[in-house]
Amino acid sequence: MNRRTTLLDAGEILAWWAVLTLLWLVFISAVTPMELVVGTSAALVAAVAAWGARRAVSRW
Repeated sequence: MNRRTTLLDAGEILAWWAVLTLLWLVFISAVTPMELVVGTSAALVAAVAAWGARRAVSRW
């Protein structure tokens, strides 16, 4: 991997994370600090999984 692909991959994960975090915030009723930590952490895990799934499918 070169620097350009690394930055593109990081940008894609960041975009997935932002979208998933915003979607999660829409579905909860009240934001407490603990829910914010748990939700953003879960969104990061899901973002990495979405990025990996997209890469796996695009290689075929």
